Amino acid sequence: MAKGDIHTSKQGDRWVNKAEGNQRASSSAPTKAQAQADGRRMAIDRGVEHVVHRENGQIGERNTYPRSRDPRSSKG
Repeated sequence: MAKGDIHTSKQGDRWVNKAEGNQRASSSAPTKAQAQADGRRMAIDRGVEHVVHRENGQIGERNTYPRSRDPRSSKG
């Protein structure tokens, strides 16, 4: 993972977006969908990976921006 990748995860009763390497969340939202949309925009603006976690903390999905940075050998 590159420094600055955006992680969307559940924290308490809210969903937060946190840039890798930062101590505090960059943004928060009451629903996963809202937080995921904000995290996607942040990742696109920064040209980094967006990692979306499930409620249990496991990684649910990963998206690389811009797509040209995604290695061809990766699944999905």
